[in-house]
Amino acid sequence: MKPALKVINLRVNHTDHEIAVKPHHTLARVLREQLGLTGTKIGCEEGDCGACTVLLDGRPVSSCLVLAVQAQGHEITTIEGLAENGQLHPLQQAFVEHGAIQCGFCSPGMLLAAKALLDDNPHPDEGQIRHAISGNLCRCTGYQKIVEAIQDAAGKLSGDAGRGERS
Repeated sequence: MKPALKVINLRVNHTDHEIAVKPHHTLARVLREQLGLTGTKIGCEEGDCGACTVLLDGRPVSSCLVLAVQAQGHEITTIEGLAENGQLHPLQQAFVEHGAIQCGFCSPGMLLAAKALLDDNPHPDEGQIRHAISGNLCRCTGYQKIVEAIQDAAGKLSGDAGRGERS
């Protein structure tokens, strides 16, 4: 017997969506397959790699571990919602400028984890940055360029352009 569909309302990137989902479908699957938001990557499907990270009410979560029905009533932000009015978010721009994007598979989750950090702590030190992104695995960059990009974006977002140049 096929599971019955459940109609839910999801608020994703400031847009409301009424969609029918299977109760066992994950948020990652619904975002990608039903809403076409393929920036959310599916990696390990066990919550270990961070590729599927989205923000749920501003907090990073592994969307492969959250059922879509559990996300109803919450604000979801995906990588597609980070840029505004066709302009890259300062974090995205810093990742480009610092070469922090290589293959790009980890980048959406990494960027959203970084955004949550900077929203919570506009002046993180290197240790706090490394802790905040520790749930996101990257096989290309060695993390240093990612940390530097986040430091740079923190300085720009807080109006302290020199902050991003610290070691």
